[in-house]
Amino acid sequence: MKKVAVGKSVPRAEGLSKVTGTAKFPADYSLPGMLYGKTLRTPLASAKIVRIDTSKAEALKGVVRVVTAKDIPGENGHGVLFPDAPILAKDRIRSVNDAVALVAAETEEIAEEALGLIEVEYEELPAVFDPREAMKPGAPLVKDEGNILYHLPIRKGDVEKGFAEADVIVENTYSTQMVDHAFLQPEAALSYIDEMGNLVLRVATQYVHWDRYEIARALNISVNRVRVICTAVGGAFGGREDMTVQIHCSLLTWLTKRPVKMVYSREESFFAHSKRHPIYMEYKTGCTKDGKLTAVEAKIIGDAGAYSSWSPNILRKAAVHATGPYYVPNVKVDAYAVHTNNPFTGAMRGFGAAQPPIAYEAQMDLLAEKLGLHPFTIRWRNAFEEGSETATGQILETSVGLKDALLSAAKAFGWDVEKLF
Repeated sequence: MKKVAVGKSVPRAEGLSKVTGTAKFPADYSLPGMLYGKTLRTPLASAKIVRIDTSKAEALKGVVRVVTAKDIPGENGHGVLFPDAPILAKDRIRSVNDAVALVAAETEEIAEEALGLIEVEYEELPAVFDPREAMKPGAPLVKDEGNILYHLPIRKGDVEKGFAEADVIVENTYSTQMVDHAFLQPEAALSYIDEMGNLVLRVATQYVHWDRYEIARALNISVNRVRVICTAVGGAFGGREDMTVQIHCSLLTWLTKRPVKMVYSREESFFAHSKRHPIYMEYKTGCTKDGKLTAVEAKIIGDAGAYSSWSPNILRKAAVHATGPYYVPNVKVDAYAVHTNNPFTGAMRGFGAAQPPIAYEAQMDLLAEKLGLHPFTIRWRNAFEEGSETATGQILETSVGLKDALLSAAKAFGWDVEKLF
């Protein structure tokens, strides 16, 4: 008979090792004869690379290898949807995320000193940091093919008719900020070549299988020659879905044939990984005098930063959730993911569904205020139920517990629910 864990207190598999301090994170691993890897990052957001001179760094005693884009055996690109982020920038800088060179040295201190000896000459280029500006004709191009990475239109009913039927219309613009995951454990990795000649990487990651593929593509070897071991993970929240240290560490090992350890400082971690999307939201919402929604029109613009990461999927989610958990008969939504020279943005808890509630819930409060309705009342009258149709035409057939949740919350607040319906 199978053991059932639902409804029971079950010990976490890794709980004991973490609370006793015996859990091993990537930075806790070491091997005899290992080198220490460091990454040189650009100080600019948009530039051409005119010249890279690594001779002084290579001449420093204790430096084993300095690596630039020309040394990558395979493809110089990575990305969870499109491989448009460079492993090492070759001739163009698009963001302060960009790495320019790698150093492997006998000690961490030597590797750090060597970074300061690498000379990079840049020609700074115009940059754009607001996605709304990046959408305009004549804006500096982050990508040659254009700054608009993704556009999803959602249409349901007739919004003009819906607004004509409304007794009250509220229009506002909302925005959310860029957010860092700030997980407890900054990025770290240890790579080495095993007795079979395969590349092994110990790293905290959310995508072991995808890391293998991207490492193999960069090293120009078959995937079955790459083994990725996920260590204990000190938080992720989406920030470990993109490449940071994985390919860099593996590349140094592959080229030196020695174990390599890389550990980011908190400052470097901020530069290296993705962020939550800043999103600008223009909302127009109409409803009747009894609080029934008639139409929602929304324009949602997400800042993708310089590289694609998960931006199309995240702005798709934002569009799908633009009307919230409420039935709206007439909907017009346009969601855009737009490239800028900001740090690239990607997965973070909520995955595009976390930003729109700032807008649509504020709209509900403002409508309730204009109509003299309780905030509970307007939500109750529009809340999804079984059988409701979403903005994308999906029929909710089961497990729609919104009204039960609203009732429970109202009672917890001590509201006289009977007077609020």
